[in-house]
Amino acid sequence: MSTTGIPDSLLVDALGSEPRRPGAFRALLSRGPEAVPAIRRGMYHPEARVREQCCKLLDELLVPEAVGDLTALLDDPGARVRIAALHALSCERCKADADACRPDRALLLPRAVRVLHDDPAPQVRAYAVELVALWVHADADALAALVRARDADPSPAVRKKAGRHTPGGPIHRRTAPKAARMSRR
Repeated sequence: MSTTGIPDSLLVDALGSEPRRPGAFRALLSRGPEAVPAIRRGMYHPEARVREQCCKLLDELLVPEAVGDLTALLDDPGARVRIAALHALSCERCKADADACRPDRALLLPRAVRVLHDDPAPQVRAYAVELVALWVHADADALAALVRARDADPSPAVRKKAGRHTPGGPIHRRTAPKAARMSRR
């Protein structure tokens, strides 16, 4: 699929077509920040597959203006869309400059905790663990939410993942601030 000259909005629509999706995704990604306005509009597309793919694009092209759009998709009816939004908000590895788009804890943590405890899909709750865990060392509410998920979530996978991010867990130890790690030696 040659995408030269195709408007961003048509490429966003093509994300819903399985044969055209890979080419459209690559083309939008290669256009970088100039494609972000069309991608953000695509987050409100009637097709869940398009909304999911737009979240995946913003995972790599995240700009501060899109954080609110991603946060709104935490209530999307599609579990795959919610997962993609959670990943885009929490994954720092995918971002060129993760610090530039770090979500605002005061605005996002309460929503993330609600998803962690109340979402009907265990896969979504498992991804919510990663978002809540961004603040586990800095916020008592984040720690309490992860401990609750570790101890009481109905899904063994969610309990296990939350346990990795709570005190005694390997990820919790690895992500502890340096001063806290040094004092345990």
